[in-house]
Amino acid sequence: MQDLTTGPITRHLLKTTSFMLVMMVFQTLYFLIDLYWVGRLGTEAVAGVGIAGNLSFVVLALTQMLGVGTTTVVSHAVGRRDHADATLLFNQSQVLAMVTGVAVLVVGLLARWPYSNAMSADATTAALAADYMLWFIPAMALQFAMVAMGSALRGVGNFKPGMVVATATVILNMALAPILIFGWGTGRAYGVAGAAMSTFIAVIIGVVWLTTYFTRKDAYLRFDFGAWKPRFAVWRKMLAIGLPTGFEFGIIAVYLALVYSITRPFGAAAQAGFGIGQRIIQAGFMPVIALGFAVAPVAGQNFGARQAQRVKATFKDAAIMGSAVMALFAILCHIAPDVLVGAFTNDPAVVAIGAEYLRIISWNYVASGLIFVASSMFQAMGNTIPSLVTSAVRIVLVAIPALILVQMPGFQLNWIWYLSTGAVYAQLALSMLFLRREFQRRLTFEPAIA
Repeated sequence: MQDLTTGPITRHLLKTTSFMLVMMVFQTLYFLIDLYWVGRLGTEAVAGVGIAGNLSFVVLALTQMLGVGTTTVVSHAVGRRDHADATLLFNQSQVLAMVTGVAVLVVGLLARWPYSNAMSADATTAALAADYMLWFIPAMALQFAMVAMGSALRGVGNFKPGMVVATATVILNMALAPILIFGWGTGRAYGVAGAAMSTFIAVIIGVVWLTTYFTRKDAYLRFDFGAWKPRFAVWRKMLAIGLPTGFEFGIIAVYLALVYSITRPFGAAAQAGFGIGQRIIQAGFMPVIALGFAVAPVAGQNFGARQAQRVKATFKDAAIMGSAVMALFAILCHIAPDVLVGAFTNDPAVVAIGAEYLRIISWNYVASGLIFVASSMFQAMGNTIPSLVTSAVRIVLVAIPALILVQMPGFQLNWIWYLSTGAVYAQLALSMLFLRREFQRRLTFEPAIA
């Protein structure tokens, strides 16, 4: 356990972010290398994997619901120096992770063909998406166990185990991908399904490996099967914090589904261009996501310790760091988007669509970084409703006009990109207003009783 309630805030943020960033860098490499190999299979393969990948945001919504709730309640318990409660909360999160993972596995496998057919521009793309999901869905179901364990470790300020395991599994994933996709050395080429198989194998190893950190004699958090009887009051406590954040990511999945449905009449090239652009953005946002993972436990422990000024200082330092990183990424996407997209496809139509998407969307990167930091602060203080509200407003500002614009003569895809960019600034304004209100309401502590 690491005490984040003393010492320089910036040092804690840099240290914890650096652990997460190492993992995120390798995750970024995986995103890009996986996309590179799939791109060698053709435009339909890229489109199919992109459509299937949209389901990752649904799973991300659910894992964030679990992870945010776990990190927050555990960090608060650590801040109060309540080891017994932290252990109970950790074990209950494992039970909840198993229940949710099984539900995702069953529903996902049943829905993979209806979803693929509904979202794809043609039958070939639909078949490739379904093939990918056959292995991708089990991999996503296992993610719940990894998220629950990693989130509990972040709550106690221990970022190293999650970094080591995640980095190693990503490296393994990258090594397995071309072997399974193209049959290198085996003669058994599985195509797009091979990309998902490599993920599935890596996640299995990651779950087993991360489990060992909780069986050691010196572990601060340990498995206690006597505490595995479901305690619904504890589940409600975690979900009350995590549900809004999960729903927030669910809204993103709805947005992506909307965009894919809008791009469907434009063909597989449009869907592939958007899919590549999304993967590049996911990769570029990894530093600010790593920062967000660091902000929640740092601010959360200080919130639990009733140190208001340190909570505010966490936001200030993180906002500066996040804005600087996002500004650099925005410049890159604005001046060389065709180079970024062209690394993953040689189809001129795909490059043109993806490059235009990146160039326009890059104008909102700094605002998005600040929104990420604000969202982590809401998590740390145990109230994620503001994040949900601001995300819902953004999606409404995009979805309703988009459904109207798509019916107009001469409709072009870049209308949606401009609309999305403007909506992010509206979300930022609301986030800052809500964060100021939360500081005023939640950081006025009563004097501690001696």
